Amino acid sequence: MLFLLPLALCSQTSIEGTVFEKTADNKNIPLAGATVYWKNTTVGTVTDFDGNFSIPYSSNFKQLIISYIGYKTATTLINNTQKKDYFLTSTSELDAVVLETRKKTSSVSYITAVHVINVNQEELLKAACCNLAESFETNPSIDVNFADAVSGTKQIKMLGLTSPYLLITTENIPSIRGAAQAYGMSFIPGTWVESIQVTKGAGSVTNGFESIAGQINAELKKPLNDDDFFFNAYTSIDGRNELNTHINTKINNKWDTGIYIHGNIRNKKSDNNNDNFLDAPLAKQVNIMNRWQYINPDKGTIAFINFKYLNDDKQGGELDFNPDTDKFTTNYWGSEIKTDRFEVSANIGFVNMDIPYQKLSVQLAFSNHKQASYFGRNNYDIEHQSMYSNFIYSSIISDSRHQIKTGLSLTYDDYDEDVNMQNYARVEKSVGGFFEYAFDDLDAITLTAGIRIDHHNLLGTFITPRFHMRYAPWEKAAFRMSFGRGKRSANIFAENQKMFATSRKINIQNAGGKIYGMHPETAWNYGVSYLQGFNILGRKADITLDFFRTDFKNQIIVDWEKPLEISFYNLEGDSFANSFQAEFNYSVTKNIDIRLAYKNYDVQTTYNGIKKEKPLLPKHRFFTNVSIESNVKENGAHWKFDVTYNYLSKQRFTSNTQSPEEYQTGIYSPTLSTLNTQVTKIFSPKFELYAGGENITNVKQKTPIISADAPFGAYFDSTQVYGPIFGASYYIGLRYKLNKN
Repeated sequence: MLFLLPLALCSQTSIEGTVFEKTADNKNIPLAGATVYWKNTTVGTVTDFDGNFSIPYSSNFKQLIISYIGYKTATTLINNTQKKDYFLTSTSELDAVVLETRKKTSSVSYITAVHVINVNQEELLKAACCNLAESFETNPSIDVNFADAVSGTKQIKMLGLTSPYLLITTENIPSIRGAAQAYGMSFIPGTWVESIQVTKGAGSVTNGFESIAGQINAELKKPLNDDDFFFNAYTSIDGRNELNTHINTKINNKWDTGIYIHGNIRNKKSDNNNDNFLDAPLAKQVNIMNRWQYINPDKGTIAFINFKYLNDDKQGGELDFNPDTDKFTTNYWGSEIKTDRFEVSANIGFVNMDIPYQKLSVQLAFSNHKQASYFGRNNYDIEHQSMYSNFIYSSIISDSRHQIKTGLSLTYDDYDEDVNMQNYARVEKSVGGFFEYAFDDLDAITLTAGIRIDHHNLLGTFITPRFHMRYAPWEKAAFRMSFGRGKRSANIFAENQKMFATSRKINIQNAGGKIYGMHPETAWNYGVSYLQGFNILGRKADITLDFFRTDFKNQIIVDWEKPLEISFYNLEGDSFANSFQAEFNYSVTKNIDIRLAYKNYDVQTTYNGIKKEKPLLPKHRFFTNVSIESNVKENGAHWKFDVTYNYLSKQRFTSNTQSPEEYQTGIYSPTLSTLNTQVTKIFSPKFELYAGGENITNVKQKTPIISADAPFGAYFDSTQVYGPIFGASYYIGLRYKLNKN
């Protein structure tokens, strides 16, 4: 029999559950590859590596059948859509070997064609995780570092490339792009995030043409499944204080709503490196989301509607800077970044209840982003209005092994930028259609091939192909390969705002293009990976090896190689990024997990005819994470301990040999190591305390700001940051949950 692997528009359109083996001593062992289907239908699926499944639901479906070789088939009567655990009993009487396991907090599926790292909420809680940018401290695939020494903003990199080359989405709707590119990762509080999916390499054509190196998708918490009341408080020694509150209410049997409130403030001045500049900016943020969830399983309809408002203020610069008296003067160097942002989005799914494999997804979003900012005597203001719509139809061809998605995308972006005394304004509009075919032989081969064609008023008409394939030659193995093309318009000012915190002259070399006088960026990404699971001393382990190459056909070069200027120009020559990663995961005991990783980068770009390695990017990185969890008592009380170690090799500074000797940094930075740790005491399912330390070895970059003694001089530069600025930081927090049931 052929079974449909459901293409759920989102998780709540379907029944969800986890299949376990039922053992004599009541140990729950997830079963990967179990078959789940509705009786007397061809609607079915298989469980993933952690035993999880999702299957379309209709009120016409009554009996769910779960089968697995070597186990008794189970038939369950379904009368509601609540997520449940299901248990199978082995037909064998041999029980001499007892296996114990815990669900992995971060994993790569053995089944999907796309190389996706799934990060669940338990993984996010291993660190303070105050916002999305800080959610990857325990993930070796993502590099997190400071963008500069003034704004306090953390930036991420993947496959050796910065975040503009990643498609960052919220529930598969592009959310951090354009004006939000520099600081947008800090606009999504960590407590709002339910899970994160990190896709390495070219993503799906259904999400657009802009993705080049990969995609990061954040799934937000659902009012139906979230706690009725949640409260989180956080404070650190660097003066950062945060409060988060979730209040969820059931309106009726179809509607649920939630109010999510986040606020943070930092009002403490600190200068641990004695350069007379704030190590971290003074800051305050108010972030509110009203989230609505609608489910009507009888009609096959689900919808999520979000309203968000953000106000974010940052003040950086010299310790004695007062914006009321010193703004735009040479009294003291200072900076302010004020952001107001409003968003509304809707994600609506429809399932044909008579033909459940036919689905329609509608994604709609609007945002208005205003930023007013200055950096010393540089002024930068931007207003960006964005509209996005995406319509996706899913079905099958012949049988459930052959699945298709097709649809239409429309985007509109209105940019208005003021850079010092010059205005840059443009409107970008695009319309595109796509088709994606997925094949699954329900055994060893899975592939996804997609193509889209878009017409853009400034980029022209172009084709974007994407391909992913998985081959499983033996048990617990997955070979993957992928390739795809991406294209994007570079927002040179919004994406490189750190340049304003320098005295460099901005030099744009006009090449006759339609965006800042330059042509769009295009690149091909190629990737291969191998995942193998196995047992060591009866405990689960796996190893992943992957290699990805991004080959730019055109790129906007951001040239920092001259100390008195920053230049933007189109690529003439080679530019590529090679990334190799080896990762090992092992459950040492039932309570101890260890993750080891090594990463190697070879990223080179041609700067005015000379090929050089990318600056401020370590060629080698070693990563270790150890998680320990005590046994859970009857009242739910237990402890959690997490330690994360990072080693970064030397990083190339941009060339400054022409600068005065006191402002020269040398060619390479020192190597550095950082150590983060956190301990959590869970008193009950309702209440927990956590405390931790970041960079507890107190590693500090000695001179993060060049010419800090003369900030209005020609050589002032706060962008040559390779390591921590603040030194050791410690924090404490609490979480409280309350549910009516």
